[in-house]
Amino acid sequence: MPSSNEQPTAPLSSGAPSAVTVLGLGPMGRALADAFLAAGIRTTVWNRTPGKDRELVTRGALSAAAAEEAVAAAELIVVCVVNYDAVDAVLRRDAVTEALKGRTVVNLTADTPARAREAADWADRHGIRYLDGAIMTPTTTIGTPDAVFLHSGPRELYEQHLPVLEALGGTHTHLGTEISRAAAHDIALLDIFWTAMAGYAHALAVARAEGISGRELAPFAKGIAAILPPIFEETAAEMDDGTFSGEGNPLTSAASTMTHIVHASEEHGIDAGVMRAAEGWARRTIGLGHGTEGFTRIAEVLGRH
Repeated sequence: MPSSNEQPTAPLSSGAPSAVTVLGLGPMGRALADAFLAAGIRTTVWNRTPGKDRELVTRGALSAAAAEEAVAAAELIVVCVVNYDAVDAVLRRDAVTEALKGRTVVNLTADTPARAREAADWADRHGIRYLDGAIMTPTTTIGTPDAVFLHSGPRELYEQHLPVLEALGGTHTHLGTEISRAAAHDIALLDIFWTAMAGYAHALAVARAEGISGRELAPFAKGIAAILPPIFEETAAEMDDGTFSGEGNPLTSAASTMTHIVHASEEHGIDAGVMRAAEGWARRTIGLGHGTEGFTRIAEVLGRH
């Protein structure tokens, strides 16, 4: 969603020192600022709670007393706070909004796709260039080849600031001009992660109730994880193509195993709410006549309105 108010800007000259401002100094914000400093980039930092910039200042960061002062220090403003409510609390104060005009905000804060679209509309109305982004790896990867960043928004704006953003390490992928695509990828991928972690936590509880330690279960759990990548590829193709083959493992069989998990859990007094929900999706899909099809048919049913 390119901004209608987007102004042409000159790219960073290779001979001029680059500069960046980082707003938000939680664990991830500090990691971002640290990576910029390590790359020799003039870095100004600001945080709502004072004191979090001390170590960064000893490494050469410039500490701003106010957010508007931090914004005025660079053309590129990287924001990383807890959510978009916190972003709004920082950026939508009159003095900060005024200082942001004509500058570029790269918002690496996690929130929903709808909030990303709303933020971009606000930026457009105030003459602020805007890119949305997502960080898909933990703080320990920032500044290393293992970091993964997703970006969306105007392509020319992304390419203009990529030389500075690359100081953060890893891979940077531009997902398209639709501003919410980074946030949408982030939500979908975090859905996989936290659902999987919830399943693993539940499995550890059930295993422990049956006298199996976490260390005993872990090697076999890793085996389950190892079969998932090809399954992800196959089921993604099924979803895109509208084919939901149940050959070898129809949905009726999957629902049966879910029932076993529910019963075994509840025999030990372990909450089986997550598995009951999954079983409910499966039973609903079977009830619609898809029992002989594959598990991914559930995704298609969930997406129906």
